[in-house]
Amino acid sequence: MKFNKASDIIRYMEEENLDLVEYALIHEYELSGKTRDEIESYLANVWTVMKEAIAKGLDPEQSTKGKIIGNESIKLMVKDNKKKAVSGKTMRKAIAYALAMMEVNASMGKIVASPTAGSCGVLPAVLLTIQERFDLDDDTIIKGLMVANLTGELIAHSATLAGAEGGCQAEVGSASAMASAAVAYMLEGTANQVFDAAAICFKNLMGLVCDPIAGLVESPCAKRNTIGAANALISAEMTLAGIPSIVPFDEVVEAMYRVGKSLPVTLRETSRGGVAITPTGESCQNRIFGGCTSCRN
Repeated sequence: MKFNKASDIIRYMEEENLDLVEYALIHEYELSGKTRDEIESYLANVWTVMKEAIAKGLDPEQSTKGKIIGNESIKLMVKDNKKKAVSGKTMRKAIAYALAMMEVNASMGKIVASPTAGSCGVLPAVLLTIQERFDLDDDTIIKGLMVANLTGELIAHSATLAGAEGGCQAEVGSASAMASAAVAYMLEGTANQVFDAAAICFKNLMGLVCDPIAGLVESPCAKRNTIGAANALISAEMTLAGIPSIVPFDEVVEAMYRVGKSLPVTLRETSRGGVAITPTGESCQNRIFGGCTSCRN
């Protein structure tokens, strides 16, 4: 039985005494016809690609430079034990991993769009950070990916995952919600807590605009991925402590979509607003494209 609302999924799970991953498998089978073995095999490959991309981004011997960003994630990890971690080592890792993934993307490396290339740093960063923090096995991570996938599919059905349609709240916001849902599940949260974590993520980032400098998925995109990763951890932390989302997931997703539709076109991936049209943003545009404004329009 396939449902498109979290509230319906939770009710069905309670009626049928199902775990969220068990429902996610049913949901995916209804969509794609894939068996559990096929889904697990696919997600195992996805997880391998994610880890390899992060490792590449953090390898000082590799060049992961784009037109604007590159090789910055390493700065957070080099001599880590000798540096003061303002936000703690767990958060520092999440930040570094998110930047690493985005740098690999900027340098045309192999990544997993999760759910988009512009937000590809959030989910892998959060999953790897949590795996290392709690010594989780890959099977648990794959289950987390199933929950993240289900969460993203619900968002896509009721709203959008595209910055061009809903702003950065739809891209990094969705990635953050997916990651937080996965964390809440992997750390034994209830289905209500899983979707509350995702809802809180969206509320924290609601209204975030998409204003990429020079039309490239680099700045401010990479650093916004770090906010998405931090937001996912914060939101999961709250829900697992028993702090609920006042507004339920389904309503928050609908609100996000309405907000995205209300954003002017200048703030939806066109590079015609926000930091993209600051003097520095315009200077980057001119340096990269030689002043050709049609290159980003």
